[in-house]
Amino acid sequence: MDETFSSADTGDGIIGESIDDAVQNVTAPLSQYLSQPVLKIISLALIVIVGLIILKIILHVVRRALNRSSLDDVLHSFIISCIKVVYIIMLIMTVAGYMGIPMTPFITVMGACGAAVALALKDSLGNFAGGILILISRPFKKGDFVECSGYTGRVQEINLLYSTLDAAGKTITIPNGLIANQTLVNLSNNDKRKLDCAFGISYDSDIDKAKEIIRRVIEDAPYFDAVNTPPAIGVTEHADSAVIINAYVWCSNDDYYDARYYLMEGVKKAFDKEGIEIPFPQVTVHRAWENVEKPNKAEMPAKPEKAEMPEKTGTA
Repeated sequence: MDETFSSADTGDGIIGESIDDAVQNVTAPLSQYLSQPVLKIISLALIVIVGLIILKIILHVVRRALNRSSLDDVLHSFIISCIKVVYIIMLIMTVAGYMGIPMTPFITVMGACGAAVALALKDSLGNFAGGILILISRPFKKGDFVECSGYTGRVQEINLLYSTLDAAGKTITIPNGLIANQTLVNLSNNDKRKLDCAFGISYDSDIDKAKEIIRRVIEDAPYFDAVNTPPAIGVTEHADSAVIINAYVWCSNDDYYDARYYLMEGVKKAFDKEGIEIPFPQVTVHRAWENVEKPNKAEMPAKPEKAEMPEKTGTA
């Protein structure tokens, strides 16, 4: 009976040894009644059954631990899948070792296949590693409004390979490897967002009056709290055809675009009402020949007459 189970010692680690010990305790009383082939088949079946029971217990414990953690749900599924794959490979190696199958060639082939797959899928593996980093570090979560890779939108889904943004009805899919290696702006971390608007007035307009008009529009708007977060208004540039006045004011994240539209439209109407001119680029073209005295046709030199060509005479 010791020879029957000697090959089971090649089981991997503590799990393999515990399964072999459990099977041996069950089949030992039956060894005197059953033949060796039948006993070996029963042992193999018991190894598989006990192994699956242990896997179920491990997964139950891991799921409870993950539910108490702050990790993303996508990472929960990934961890569970990894545990299943690793455990099943260990269980297969335990069964193969019990049957006396050498595992060295199998491990060699698996290593070669893994290297080939890694070379062929290096870009996808980069996205996969980026997805793991995103899910662990959590620079953004589902529902956040972010700017990345030149795109702005609300995070719709985070997978291990790609993240999806919803940008004004357009679905944008960005590889996680690109997100992990570029600057990302999360606009949803704070409840408020700074609104920056620029207004151009002519050089002849009154700057103080224009600033006061902008301040009045901000105070009358329903989107800004000018008392607790007073706006900053000032001249920022002397452009080619206008004086640029910038207004910095804080608003709610959800009201950002409505507040911007309101402010741009309200200031334009107020400027028109108060007579503040908003210049626009102009180009004046002068035709140089308009100031040049045209020559008198009588004074123009006569064109030279064309010389007459002699007639050709032919000989017979």
